[in-house]
Amino acid sequence: MAGSKNSPTKSTEKRLERVFLVRLVYPDEDVSIAEDDLRELALLTKTAGGIVVGSMMQRREHPDPAYFIGKGKVFELRDMLRETDAHTVIFDDDLKPAQVRNLLKILGNRTKILDRSGLILDIFATHARTPESKIQVELAQLEYMLPRLAGMWRHLERQYGAIGVRGPGEKQIELDRRIIQKRISILRRKLQRIERERKVQRKRRGRLFRVALVGYTNAGKSSLLNSFAGASALVADKLFATLDATTRKISDGERTVLITDTVGFIKKLPHHLVESFKSTLAEAQEADLIILVADGSHPAVEEHLKIVDTVLEEIGASQHRKIAINKIDKLTDEEVAYLRRIFPDAFLISAKTGAGIDAMRQNIFQMAEVLKGEY
Repeated sequence: MAGSKNSPTKSTEKRLERVFLVRLVYPDEDVSIAEDDLRELALLTKTAGGIVVGSMMQRREHPDPAYFIGKGKVFELRDMLRETDAHTVIFDDDLKPAQVRNLLKILGNRTKILDRSGLILDIFATHARTPESKIQVELAQLEYMLPRLAGMWRHLERQYGAIGVRGPGEKQIELDRRIIQKRISILRRKLQRIERERKVQRKRRGRLFRVALVGYTNAGKSSLLNSFAGASALVADKLFATLDATTRKISDGERTVLITDTVGFIKKLPHHLVESFKSTLAEAQEADLIILVADGSHPAVEEHLKIVDTVLEEIGASQHRKIAINKIDKLTDEEVAYLRRIFPDAFLISAKTGAGIDAMRQNIFQMAEVLKGEY
């Protein structure tokens, strides 16, 4: 908003990468869903260090096989990029290598084209801190890159000309493919060793009741862990601030419970990213109780919980679950009452103010006794 203290200054805006967003709207989709996806894509862009200067939506029955959006829209996009001085375009859906090549022919080679998966991987790479998360992110990046190698060698057309480009290009692509496949094998072996070590650690604490905090990114899981255990998990108002599982003990004096903060989920989470993070997500798979943490102040809170449920089913985590609606300090009394109606068995809490935390904590110990007995 103009004049707001939080608005970036002109000098700050110039330093940030200027980004234009693109989203297709399909016949059976409501425009409001597409708009919400673009807002989330804008948050992802901000987390990655960019500033959104414009967006475009196009209603189509299916993606254009050559350009993803219609060819006429590509020329319209080119004009918008010039008007906004943007050189990066991010699509909300995954693009095929051929589509990227065709788009660049019209938008120009100075333009950077990303899709949602590439953006999420970039954010994960920025936030990876531990050796394990760095390996997981690198593995996911390489698996994302492998089918896109041909598009990465388009510079050979300029270097060698149209005649004879196939020889050098194909040789280089094949060489890169072998290097990447070898690196993927090495990383998978490393993750297997880490997973074996994790299993040993989990066996050592196997007698203790285990709780996993799982939820949409930025739902406040790390803040909740800190409220429970006085832990020092990283808390930041941005997407994917936490990539590594953090486990702490909590006790009521008689019983002890292990509680783990896990990596957040998001809509259209790249499948190879889920695969790479399976060793971290194993904390959720093997927990005795999963608490689904959701941001109650987000307009799409119900959809976020469905997305988390879908990912949990995908990784085979089907044990006992409870819902915790966080950030109720941001809500009116009427909004809290509405959440109580649609989530009658949920914990309504605020990790920030402490509202509902003591009751939730006591309930966890009671469930530990019921579900696993005395230990």
